Amino acid sequence: MGKILSKLGKKKELRVIMLGLDCAGKTTLLYKLKNGEKPQSTAPTVGFNVEAIQFQKVKFNVWDVGGQDKIRPLWRHYYAGTQGLIFVVDSSDVNRVAEAGEELFKVIQDQDMSKVNVLVLANKQDVEGAMGVDEIKEKMKLNNIKGREWTIVPCCAVTGKGVDEGLKWLNQQCSGDKSKKKENKTILL
Repeated sequence: MGKILSKLGKKKELRVIMLGLDCAGKTTLLYKLKNGEKPQSTAPTVGFNVEAIQFQKVKFNVWDVGGQDKIRPLWRHYYAGTQGLIFVVDSSDVNRVAEAGEELFKVIQDQDMSKVNVLVLANKQDVEGAMGVDEIKEKMKLNNIKGREWTIVPCCAVTGKGVDEGLKWLNQQCSGDKSKKKENKTILL
């Protein structure tokens, strides 16, 4: 009986790393999750930001790491112990979406990230001319991801639209609840 009661009182924690190219909206997303509102302004993240985000019954410890090209080689120093990857993509940046895909594949090929489930957030869906998830999936070659669960979710970090759906999916994948898993499906809003 004591074990059951201790499990009921114990909150689940997940260590999540949030990556993506510079200007994808990672920090805006982080503080929208943390405070429920868009920050007044953000500057390019030179190192990292880390915040504990309470979502439903889960505490996500989210590491938002800068995405400038000179910082990307340092991403690997944040991989150890990661249980989930949120990869944020700027849906309006047609010229760099393929580059985002290349960087994502570098990350998931690392041994420390070999079992980590991937949530791709197609951010900035509110921007006129933003690519849809099917186009992003094709340009990033997401269907080539093998050996792990992944999904792509359209979202807007400023309004928060789509973000809850993505976090629900990530929580389900990391919790091991097979009955709720949606294998490699696009979540549409």
